[in-house]
Amino acid sequence: MAESLVALTETSGEEKSGLAGATETKQADVKGKIIEYAWWMQKQGYSPVTVESRIKKLTRLSRLGADLLNPESVKETIAKQPWKISTKANVAAIYGCFAKLHGLTWEPPIYKPNYEMSFIPREAEIDQLITACGKKLSALLQLIKETGVRIGEACRIRWIDLDLEQKTLRVQAEKNSKPRIFHISDKLISMLNMLPKEGEHQFNVNARILETSFRMLRMRLAKRLGNPRLKNITFHTIRHWKATMEYHKTKDVLHVKELLGHRSLDSTLIYINIERAVFGSDCNDEFHVKVAKAPEEIKTLLEAGFEYVCEKDELMFFRKRK
Repeated sequence: MAESLVALTETSGEEKSGLAGATETKQADVKGKIIEYAWWMQKQGYSPVTVESRIKKLTRLSRLGADLLNPESVKETIAKQPWKISTKANVAAIYGCFAKLHGLTWEPPIYKPNYEMSFIPREAEIDQLITACGKKLSALLQLIKETGVRIGEACRIRWIDLDLEQKTLRVQAEKNSKPRIFHISDKLISMLNMLPKEGEHQFNVNARILETSFRMLRMRLAKRLGNPRLKNITFHTIRHWKATMEYHKTKDVLHVKELLGHRSLDSTLIYINIERAVFGSDCNDEFHVKVAKAPEEIKTLLEAGFEYVCEKDELMFFRKRK
């Protein structure tokens, strides 16, 4: 891990040739600070993928001209980039953690992302990708389609987590979510059994490699089929698809919450709006309607399968199909 951290922070030969004296010393100091930050994250329990991602972003900031020891320089560099607001907010937050560790005064810029409705692919499009992939990638896509797991969770799955007799798959959590056990289809079991058992894990533990392979494949397939929508399908949009379909089928937001491993119900409520946008309003349906105000009343209704509709006059309205 130490060698990989150093490699992530290395500057190119071109950059090195243009540096001299004090500049080289400062660059070495910055690189040391980045590596120190990486070790701190590891000790705090951050996942290897998160550590790698954050180090790459800090190193990229440095190569774009930001002096990581000068917060104002960092702020200016971020502002000049043609990034999305959400990307700028993410990079600013990462640098804020780096600055705090090293005692730098950081007043973060105000970036408020405009949240957009998630892209939801069609099932036929997901199946096209599954069919077009090789054995490992197609099994991975089928796994995410059936379970809605995150790519990081899928990378952690070991062969010992697969129970062929019970037809279940155990998934360890990431991002402070909950571990789950899924009942999986015979089709997925067959696809997993066709994979070579070369190590402890079913898939490559490096999610970045899988994401790169998948991106290249869907670009080729989108061009061949003349369907640009395929370019927007990622591992995470398939997770969104699964959550939306489960809510459409059950109208049970708590079920979807448990399926996705969310700790907070707030993270799951978005799928109510997505489901309505995808399938439209069911204006002919009949509902039981309840009103609540106190937290315990709200909790009781949600546990009973009622869904939140709106709030008016400090009252929250819920409904459930009859």
